[in-house]
Amino acid sequence: MSILLRHVIPPPHSVLCSTSEKSKLNFPSFRNPRFSFSKIKATAATLMASTTKKVLVPIANGTEPIEAVITIDVLRRGGADVTVASIEKQTRVDATYDVKLVADSLLSECSDAVFDLITLPGGIPGATNFKNCQLLEKLVKKQAEDGKLYAAVCASPAVAFGSWGLLNGLKATCHPFFMDELKSSGATTVESRVHEEGNVVTSRGPGTTMEFAVALVQKLFGKEKADEVSGPLVMRSNHGDEYSIKELNPMQWTFDNVPQVLVPIANGTEEMEAIIIIDILRRAKVNVVVASVEDSLEILASRKVKLEADMLLDEAAKLSYDLIVLPGGLGGAQAFAKSEKLVNMLKKQRESNRPYGAMCASPALVLEPHGLLKGKKATAFPAMCNKLSDPSEIENRVVVDGNLITSRGPGTTIEFALGIVEKLFGRDKALELAKPMLFTHP
Repeated sequence: MSILLRHVIPPPHSVLCSTSEKSKLNFPSFRNPRFSFSKIKATAATLMASTTKKVLVPIANGTEPIEAVITIDVLRRGGADVTVASIEKQTRVDATYDVKLVADSLLSECSDAVFDLITLPGGIPGATNFKNCQLLEKLVKKQAEDGKLYAAVCASPAVAFGSWGLLNGLKATCHPFFMDELKSSGATTVESRVHEEGNVVTSRGPGTTMEFAVALVQKLFGKEKADEVSGPLVMRSNHGDEYSIKELNPMQWTFDNVPQVLVPIANGTEEMEAIIIIDILRRAKVNVVVASVEDSLEILASRKVKLEADMLLDEAAKLSYDLIVLPGGLGGAQAFAKSEKLVNMLKKQRESNRPYGAMCASPALVLEPHGLLKGKKATAFPAMCNKLSDPSEIENRVVVDGNLITSRGPGTTIEFALGIVEKLFGRDKALELAKPMLFTHP
């Protein structure tokens, strides 16, 4: 990922001072041969190189995609130069819940690089694959020896860090299923959602990963940057509490046998939103079809995460769905709005009174201009809510109005996905999923 540093050059002092003032202050003249813009550019490049924080996020077959993608996305929002590296023999990995992620490089290509932070997502067997990767073990151990940041979430603190002896004598947390293993590694276990101990940061599961990622931004860049990043995420303030949705005009969402759900993706789709929806619905045993509206299966999401769809939209359009649900992301929503085929599918869904939904930018940029919010209450990303014709329910994190469900942003996506599960299977099923994800208290 490249970061653009905009070096603002102050105006020539001659614009600001009189001739006599200039002579007293002795500012360089633009005619002075010793003064050049090339020197300023070189200084800017040096400054950028010295302040850019480099982060390594390894991924493997069996990695938990919510944990990987949230970590990558949030760190890139904070300005980190994140390298996503596959420990497998190819860049594409098969994450849990049949999610396909494509890394930036192979881990073997990163062996000589220096990182300010190495952070591991969880997932089984992903964490076990990390544990058995000798190169990754070598890199993380060196990170610890050099006094640099290293972090892990879910199973990885116990399965990887614990087995490598990196938590001995330290306090740490992990997924509840692995707390005994963490304790046996010599760590003092704590049940914090995120725990910081010196240069080590650990966390518990998919439902704590956004808090974990923001904590990493704060460790790298400071609290001001962390606050700047967390605001647009629309995070919850009551972490761990049960979620709630605002429902109007209740109706039963019906399906035959197994619910069939279409999740379109496009270049510019918000990767956190897409992956959370796909992951949680597949946990609920929903048949989720991920369809690319582009000309290829692989798309480049809003924070440069590479995702691979199951099929192209042309093929997906041959099937019928119990629900069509759109993630957000500005570029992705714009691509959805331009897709005549997708818009027609949504219109048919509405006309047949079958459920459809959207979140973040998509309610405002896709549903509203195509008349798909007519007579409906909805919400959207805060900065987009002025585009909704009826703003009466916009402050709610998730709004269900009959066969329509909408939500606000990355930090509301787990609630949004659980709201869909609740409408399909009931609230007990949704809470059953929320607890092992550590979204609500176990």
